[in-house]
Amino acid sequence: MSRLKETYKNEIVDAMIKKFGYKNIMEVPKLNKIVVNMGVGEAKENAKVLESAVKDLETITGQKAVLTKAKKSIANFKLREGQNIGCKVTLRGEKMYDFLDRLVNLALPRVRDFRGVNPDAFDGRGNYALGIKEQIIFPEIEYDKIDKVRGMDVIFVTTAKTDEEARELLKLFNMPFAK
Repeated sequence: MSRLKETYKNEIVDAMIKKFGYKNIMEVPKLNKIVVNMGVGEAKENAKVLESAVKDLETITGQKAVLTKAKKSIANFKLREGQNIGCKVTLRGEKMYDFLDRLVNLALPRVRDFRGVNPDAFDGRGNYALGIKEQIIFPEIEYDKIDKVRGMDVIFVTTAKTDEEARELLKLFNMPFAK
């Protein structure tokens, strides 16, 4: 079992109960899943670009990526319905905690001029969205082998009812929120 999951089971649950006064241990919010999404706009002209994005995403997360398709046709963007335009990975369980650990302790500190992540990017239902501008902040990606610097979205889905609970949960997971 990962170190982060052990920490969650003991310290984080105790801290959340103390702060929010839950009566039952099952009320304590937990991390459900992490979805890592990479939209690749150039994929409509060049299929190779999407392949390299999928390879990068699989290297970062350690799990097979799923291609995402366009929901609607948009003539101005030369986009057809059903066309492959990105990829995503949904992480749960052990891999989710491993990814969170690597993101917080290795990748985010490598961001240039890093002052913390946006503390206001919650959706009102206890989920948090984080945008990353370049995939090269992850130590698994070799700088010489990438064809283009791409960004990605990382969404943390929690069982928290409010944003305050979710913010506290992520803070206890050492998420570096900006002051």
